[in-house]
Amino acid sequence: MNIKQTLEAIFEQAMIGAGVSEPRPIIKQSQRAEFGHYQANGVMAAAKQLKLAPRDLAQAILDQLPLQNRYTFEIAGPGFINIRLTHEGLTEAVASTAFPVNIGVDAPKRVVVDYSSPNLAKEMHIGHLRSTVIGDTVIRVLEHVGHDAIRANHVGDWGAQFGSLLAYLSETGHNEQARTTALADLEKFYQAASKKFKQDPAFAEKARGFVVQLQAGDPELKALWQSFIATSMSHGQAVYDKLGITLTQKDAMPESQYNDDLVPLVEDLKDKNLIEESDGAQCVFLDEFKGKDGNRLPAMVQKSDGGFPYLATDLAALRFRHRVLEANEALYVVGASQQLHLRQVFAVARAAGFVPETLKTRHLAFGLVLKADGTPFKTRDGADVKLVDVLDEAVDRATALLSARDNDLDQQEQATIARVIGIGAIKYAELQKNRTTDYVFDWDTMLSFEGNTAPYLQYAYTRIRSLFRKSGLAAPDSNAEITLTEPQEAALALKNLQFSEALTQYLDDYQANILCNYLFELAGSFMTFYEHCPILGADADLKASRLRLSQITSETLSTGLNLLGIETVERM
Repeated sequence: MNIKQTLEAIFEQAMIGAGVSEPRPIIKQSQRAEFGHYQANGVMAAAKQLKLAPRDLAQAILDQLPLQNRYTFEIAGPGFINIRLTHEGLTEAVASTAFPVNIGVDAPKRVVVDYSSPNLAKEMHIGHLRSTVIGDTVIRVLEHVGHDAIRANHVGDWGAQFGSLLAYLSETGHNEQARTTALADLEKFYQAASKKFKQDPAFAEKARGFVVQLQAGDPELKALWQSFIATSMSHGQAVYDKLGITLTQKDAMPESQYNDDLVPLVEDLKDKNLIEESDGAQCVFLDEFKGKDGNRLPAMVQKSDGGFPYLATDLAALRFRHRVLEANEALYVVGASQQLHLRQVFAVARAAGFVPETLKTRHLAFGLVLKADGTPFKTRDGADVKLVDVLDEAVDRATALLSARDNDLDQQEQATIARVIGIGAIKYAELQKNRTTDYVFDWDTMLSFEGNTAPYLQYAYTRIRSLFRKSGLAAPDSNAEITLTEPQEAALALKNLQFSEALTQYLDDYQANILCNYLFELAGSFMTFYEHCPILGADADLKASRLRLSQITSETLSTGLNLLGIETVERM
């Protein structure tokens, strides 16, 4: 158990001993050092229920605590309890802990994470950044603590739009070189096909016929479709690789994968008397979904023309995740605008018995990426900004920043560092914000070496690594005893111990800004320690201790940044 969990356990027993059954103690890290390291809340609420004076109840709880030398306790204000780790307690905790601290899990779960999910008809754009980066962090943390995390890239590779794309592709010629040339820029290809569909009635008719033939399994058309999909997937994989995302092509679980299950799925819903016809469409009406007029809202599973909307495909995907993948939990990293859609998917799946109540479903919603004027991030002509262009610009801007700084980096080293800084800056700017809110995309802020940014954290890491280069040691003595002689040392040691608390808090709601803020505080604690505590100039034992504490900090920093998908470098 970490410090917070240990305190919760001993306070729970003490509150029970003092006659308090509810509420459970709430242990939080103190926001101000003068109030101690932690604070126990909940006494005032319990005192109100028991009709006791809060400070009297606080004292009764303290009287029930076991005698120990690890903590000191103090009643403050109307009934708060401030907690401090003693020097002995903190030293013992550091000596007995394996760093970087991890939480581990007693019962690993199989968790499917649905994220990124681009439409293969077009290239990935800035709108895919949030789902991709947030989802990849979810995967990384789940795997880090011991869960079996399954990447599910629910790519759009089916539907009416592919009729015009395939019709247009068929006109480019049937040799591979011609197709490769035509698909070199998917966005231009998509725009050209869409334009021709709108302006050429004969082409539009051909495109609609292609949709019917494709759905009927025409072998030539299916081969053409597979050629298009393969090229589109390679475009997406190049973006994932540049962005440092762990998705690969084997993680793709496309819409077309569920085609054969759509008709049986609708028949199953009919067998369970859940289907009602509405204007020719097959719908499920549940009492929990009503409009402003009080009428039930339809969850359409089959269109009047026989086609299948996204809701049917998502239902098939969810029951596949239960039946085949045997998931315990399914997380959907999808924009906030899809809240009603996903609520209906989950509710219909449960009403139909497609998934059991034991399978937890959760929508991890996120907001929009905005420009400085508060409008959606698009080009001047209103088109979506290509994600690969944003990544290239980030690296170019980082290169310019490095070139303006005094350094002795060779060209190859500078290119590597610029890539790490640029890509890291974009990902961190995304993750540092509360995922449910919109945020403004600001180059100057995200690439700054000051403040809560990736470059600042990466620089803090390189400063620690420079200590070892100057000391002549590749790494400090891992068996060196850590001696906490100064308050800055104690504060840094405690902050390293609190890494597992940040992980636990992150897993409560998958808010990556919690991890970002922790790492920012850790880097700040190290900078304060670095300024106040001589390291290389200290005597031998103290030098070894401080180098060991620095090493622990570098390991925690690099581990935390890696969970965010952000790389580190040895120097900048």
